[in-house]
Amino acid sequence: MMKQLSIALAQLNPTVGDITGNVSLILKARSMAFKLGADLMVCGELILSGYPPEDLVLKESYQTQIHKSAHMLAEKTNDGGPAMIIGTPWVIEDRLYNALLVMDAGKITNVRLKRELPNYGVFDEKRVFSSGPLSGPVQVRGVRVGLMICEDMWFPDLSECLEESGAEILIVANGSPFETDKLEERLSYAVARIVESHLPLIYVNLVGGQDELVFDGGSFVLDHKCNLRARAPVWKESILMTTWQKLNSGWTCASTEINPNLELNQSSYQAMVLGLRDYVQKNKFPGIVLGLSGGIDSALSAAVAADAIGPDKVLCLMMPSPYTSKDSKDDAIACANILGIELIEIPITTLINTFNHSLKLLFKDLNTDTTEENIQSRARGVLLMAASNKMGYMVLTTGNKSEMSVGYTTLYGDMCGGYSVLKDIYKTDIFKICLWRNENIPNDCFGPKGCVIPSRIISKAPSAELKHNQSDQDTLPPYEILDGILKCLIEGELSVNKIVNLGFDESTVRHVWQMLDLAEYKRRQAPPGVKITRRAFGRDRRYPITNSFRDQI
Repeated sequence: MMKQLSIALAQLNPTVGDITGNVSLILKARSMAFKLGADLMVCGELILSGYPPEDLVLKESYQTQIHKSAHMLAEKTNDGGPAMIIGTPWVIEDRLYNALLVMDAGKITNVRLKRELPNYGVFDEKRVFSSGPLSGPVQVRGVRVGLMICEDMWFPDLSECLEESGAEILIVANGSPFETDKLEERLSYAVARIVESHLPLIYVNLVGGQDELVFDGGSFVLDHKCNLRARAPVWKESILMTTWQKLNSGWTCASTEINPNLELNQSSYQAMVLGLRDYVQKNKFPGIVLGLSGGIDSALSAAVAADAIGPDKVLCLMMPSPYTSKDSKDDAIACANILGIELIEIPITTLINTFNHSLKLLFKDLNTDTTEENIQSRARGVLLMAASNKMGYMVLTTGNKSEMSVGYTTLYGDMCGGYSVLKDIYKTDIFKICLWRNENIPNDCFGPKGCVIPSRIISKAPSAELKHNQSDQDTLPPYEILDGILKCLIEGELSVNKIVNLGFDESTVRHVWQMLDLAEYKRRQAPPGVKITRRAFGRDRRYPITNSFRDQI
């Protein structure tokens, strides 16, 4: 009877669709686990295909390559090294499943299928996968292991079935994207399953960025008394070795490496960095170009870009208009110099005059309004896209969630670009993150240490500078009030009455509600961006563009 077992938790960063690359990633991790003496290596959900594969997984040619690659991986286990548990799409009798394959001694020894398919927020697995049955444990190196896949841990049915049919250790393979407070939720569900089954639990997550989603890792082990015995680092790949021993009370994991949880500002910053880095590198962009205005949003975006891919791969354009202040020019130069990124100034006054002259006949007898302001923003968008087309660099947009919420953005202007790191971050949180980054730098960042965002950029009043003496607060409520209302409307889906009862002015709440709804058509045309909160625009919050409903309560 097996008395000891070494299990490697392989926290890896796959690429959706790169099956060959993912095979290499898995084999490299297994080689390391082999050297470390592992008997078993466990990977995250859909590691072979990348997660989430969305409709790509429906292609027959894709399924065929997955099938061949899985059997090739199984053959590699005929070398005396560790067995593997691999997440992959899997076809059984013409039905497609989200599966775990157990590989050992050169073959696939067992298959287990995901039962609970999430179909909310960013998840729509019922669209592509069939639900698997309740299944018992599998035998791996003499141990009865109960296998679950991500959402299976959120419900008691499968863990109860596994415990009743003789499982000794629960293993959960995950593709759990980052959200604020997500770690506490994962631990809460893991504890619930342990309390019900009295079994230790291994949780293995993915790490890395995939379009809007970013996976934070943080794989862990809890013993049968819910004590934390091991935790992998967040935001980076890791092979975490755990040592298990069979006692009279069951299997127990020796306490080993326990990496700390991070505070919110650091987690949000590292989510932005990793999300941007993987989006740029996995899509093979040679660099990033963005407009650096001297404001806080573009300064933070530039810092994230420099930290993500290196200052030498970031190009900033300063595009002053007649309304751009000297302070803004000086602040943009100071920020670029500190970050070590190239800054090129391209004035847009001539472009604006040309546009206005061309439109003079069309606009005769009409008053000047936001149309002329938006022309400035769109002229900048044209210049950024020209740089992108010529150099191949991706345009990074700089709008934040507060602006995106209420439409304080210009279509084909400051919204023009390929990706956004601030899309799901409110303005009030941007100030906090800037202050954090000026005092800290994560280990895997390529930018300089110390203060990278000049203090005046943080302290001055936000302004689009599209007309004289303009301030954001000319049009919007103070950001502390605006963000408070927006969080109630977006994250909380609260009624007007409930928000007013929290202390907000009713007319302001109704005005913000109206702006939020009217801006939906803009958000549909916005680039993807890193998901930070539980209700990011796009895949989380889905509202109709044509929408006449107004809360009368």
